[in-house]
Amino acid sequence: MNRLGTLVFAGVAVVAGAYWLTLPSQGNLPANPFIGGAEAQQAEIDTSTIVEMVQGAEDAPVEIIEYASYTCPHCAAFHQGPYKQLKADFIDTGKVRFVYREVYFDRYGLWASMVARCAGPEKFFGISDLIYKGQAEWSRAGGPAEIAEELRKIGRLAGIENDKLEACLGDATMAQTLVAWYQEHATRDEINSTPSFMINGKKVENQAYEGFKALIEAELGS
Repeated sequence: MNRLGTLVFAGVAVVAGAYWLTLPSQGNLPANPFIGGAEAQQAEIDTSTIVEMVQGAEDAPVEIIEYASYTCPHCAAFHQGPYKQLKADFIDTGKVRFVYREVYFDRYGLWASMVARCAGPEKFFGISDLIYKGQAEWSRAGGPAEIAEELRKIGRLAGIENDKLEACLGDATMAQTLVAWYQEHATRDEINSTPSFMINGKKVENQAYEGFKALIEAELGS
């Protein structure tokens, strides 16, 4: 999914002035972080509270950071294909430390992220897998209310209780912090499309598994 960086960052910069729906009923919508005022661009948000979602050995010789959006079809294709091979061949064998960072092109991607993070790091990648598997269904479910409810269904399928799920989707501070965190990293790494990757600090575009394998093996010196 290619987007001009300036448009992306202009869209998310208003998050600190977000409009928030706070009614407790399950049928209400979670945050829309893309409505707000210009003063939000000047807001300072502490992003140190955001947990990095990581797989693999902490001391692995190769680090791969993926920037992806839950609403990006190319990201879904990567996670249903090359990622699974990458995990089996390199992450699970201790050769790659894999870091997943969400990109928010729209509010639906943010809502999906809040569901994926709701049960903590232990379930994050499993819930992400469910979100990507069902992307074609939930992302096209209809309007915001229908999409939010489909994401709730995924959360419940993953074992998240209703009260906890509603608390996660209703956490305005978390929504604001996640968008600020995304913007901070994506600006630094010059991310303007998804999925994009950093392999040991070098930016790499999406490609077939054999391309990733060759790049990783080059870093491993094999």
